[in-house]
Amino acid sequence: MAAPSPYFRVSWLLPWLLTPYVFAAEHPGAIVYKKLCAECHGDRGQGVEDEYDEPLTGEKSIEALAKYIDRTMPEDDPEKTTAEDAKLVAAYMHDAFYSPAAQARLNPPKKELSRLTIDQFRNSVMDVIGRFRMGPGFDRPINAEQGLKAFYRGVELPKPGEKAVDTTPKNGIKAKRPNKTIEKVEPVISFHWGPDSPDKAVLEAEQFQNRFEGSVVARETGVYEFAVKSENGFRLWINDTAEGDALIDGWVSAGPQVREEKKSIYLVGGRAYYLRLEHFKFKEKSASIELWWKPPHGIKELIPAHAMRTDRPRELMIVNTEFPADDSSGGYARGTTISKAWDQAVTDAAIATAEHIVENLGELAQTKAGATDRGEKLRKFANTFVEAAFRRPLSDDLKQLFVESHFASAKSPETAVKRVVLLALKSPQFLYPNLQQGETPDDFEIASRLALTLWDSVPDKKLAQAATSGKLKTRDQIKAEAQRMLLDPRTKAKLHGFFHHWLELERAEGASKDPKIFPDFTPELIADLRESLLQFIDEVVWSEKSDYRELLQADYLLMNERLGKFYGHPVTGEAFQRVGFDPKQRAGVVTHPYLLAALAYTKQSSPIHRGVFLTRNIVGMSLKPPQKAVVFEDSHFNPKLTMREKISELTRSGACMSCHSMINPLGFSLENFDAVGRWRTKDNNKPVNAVSEFTTHEGKLVRLTGPRDIVNYVAANPGGHRAFIRHLFHHLIKQDPTAYGPKVLDDLQKSFAANGCSIQKLILEIATLASEVKSFQTASPP
Repeated sequence: MAAPSPYFRVSWLLPWLLTPYVFAAEHPGAIVYKKLCAECHGDRGQGVEDEYDEPLTGEKSIEALAKYIDRTMPEDDPEKTTAEDAKLVAAYMHDAFYSPAAQARLNPPKKELSRLTIDQFRNSVMDVIGRFRMGPGFDRPINAEQGLKAFYRGVELPKPGEKAVDTTPKNGIKAKRPNKTIEKVEPVISFHWGPDSPDKAVLEAEQFQNRFEGSVVARETGVYEFAVKSENGFRLWINDTAEGDALIDGWVSAGPQVREEKKSIYLVGGRAYYLRLEHFKFKEKSASIELWWKPPHGIKELIPAHAMRTDRPRELMIVNTEFPADDSSGGYARGTTISKAWDQAVTDAAIATAEHIVENLGELAQTKAGATDRGEKLRKFANTFVEAAFRRPLSDDLKQLFVESHFASAKSPETAVKRVVLLALKSPQFLYPNLQQGETPDDFEIASRLALTLWDSVPDKKLAQAATSGKLKTRDQIKAEAQRMLLDPRTKAKLHGFFHHWLELERAEGASKDPKIFPDFTPELIADLRESLLQFIDEVVWSEKSDYRELLQADYLLMNERLGKFYGHPVTGEAFQRVGFDPKQRAGVVTHPYLLAALAYTKQSSPIHRGVFLTRNIVGMSLKPPQKAVVFEDSHFNPKLTMREKISELTRSGACMSCHSMINPLGFSLENFDAVGRWRTKDNNKPVNAVSEFTTHEGKLVRLTGPRDIVNYVAANPGGHRAFIRHLFHHLIKQDPTAYGPKVLDDLQKSFAANGCSIQKLILEIATLASEVKSFQTASPP
């Protein structure tokens, strides 16, 4: 038989030759990876239980990844990997599973189906009820004027045999005639009547009654302790206008001695609460009144002027039910877990809310008991309540299910309202605002997303009206509405939460120092440090430029007299003021003493804590959890060593250096700061060495001589920008940015740079993007 022609042989092989990858050689990097890496990291970098659980993903370039692998892998013997091997493995990993593009290809991002977080639940309930109340904080902004309105009223008592012509019914005492009431605004309530009395007539009166009224502003959510000091009678109302519901009731004087009465109340941050303080003197030889508080994470102090306003808002409904903590395993709080405890907490909160509404139905539904139109008004109230909770008008079916059926079956309209409230607050329409209505969001969905992003709440009346009028269809319309919402105190409160998370301030709240070494590092000083940091952040974020880079590069601190004395920069007065420093010594939040003290031990600095924080939160590089936690025991080291020398010895093994090659250089660059954030040039009587070299995302070496080199690198580097953007996105949206598209971070980073690194404009960009984007596939429910 004749041999096949060459043409036949080629034509027979041609389909196979044209079939991709049939004869493609295995990537040479894959061969090295299988040999040296797969045992610990998995065949596709997915991780191996009890070895290295975390998946191999990140944003390093191939060059940077190769240098890292060459220097640290495999952990048990880095010498096994040559520089050429490392390059091959890096190229293979980057394309196969490591890079964001590879991850997007292997694991298409999905938005997680999530319930309301605790903050979102509380804010939403408060604002749904607020739809039915008028006044400052609801249909108009809180007045910016600081302090409380004061009303001083002296009364001349009748002499024996004289007829009384005036009666003060609150205390039952008859007077001869009332003196003129004096009205003014007081910045702080702290009075001891004497020569500086507001009016001579008040001073000379045997009896006088004073009233201070307005609102108190809660900057953050938590428990606030209020206290009143006086030897006279007094009553204090917080967030309650009912005469018999005073938070503190000391109306009956116990004698000539000054006494203090105090009571705590839970308040939601970003809100102003009604405050009224009444003070009554009757024949006592002296008179005084002081109003104090202890805010969350603060110290007991006279309530400062900046925390009080002259406006008198209506009562706010506060859900103070205890909820199980939200899941923060992804690095930010999100509503992705459900438990019996959570379901019970929602039920308890819904019952408390329903009871509050029924007790206040006259005010909320604008109706009186026995009115002929009461049933109609309660039905209208119920319908509007459900629409506000669901963030959109009700369809006929939903209206029948959630409203009409209850009014048809309940014994009374009041009972129907209670059932409607309970059902609405337990419904998936309220608890799961991310349930999609369609592929493309309509105006009501956009309004809901805006409110959740900026306020952790439901749309207010203006936003709901914009949705109803179809005025949320274009990007400009959405951004204009977001711009209005940005200036609301609720946005500022949410941003406080972000910085609390980003800067890990919970560490500082539990920090303590050795009192023998730092006797002047008192709770009062710590509270001043916290206030200094928060005021600095507010000044930068809400300035016209709102420049993120100033957060990192500012060469000044805000200090008062106590801080100035402790940190060696004299300041006069209790007000916080800018104090300039040598730029090499201070660099924004990175070197703020409140943060430095939090990231330190009780007696000395901690390069590891500071280095981990800088690596993850500021520079934006990922770190794997250590396979085995190593506790720093100072007694195990030669007492003549510096802290840098001790940490270098502790982390010198190959297994440690896989991460500490990043952590240590950053931590060492802050060694000029002691355990309370004071500048030093010596550690353990040796000169401080803060010089080191840091390998960047791109694999380049940056020489660090101190904090200024770190912040200058981050402020100018896209990698640092992306870290900040990702943290902010997580806090605002409660989702991963990649779920909104593979280029979201790139686009946000470019607009961030183009807008001069404006934090305010970045917030608007994130809110607008998340509001208008089409629906993505949602992950399975928790």
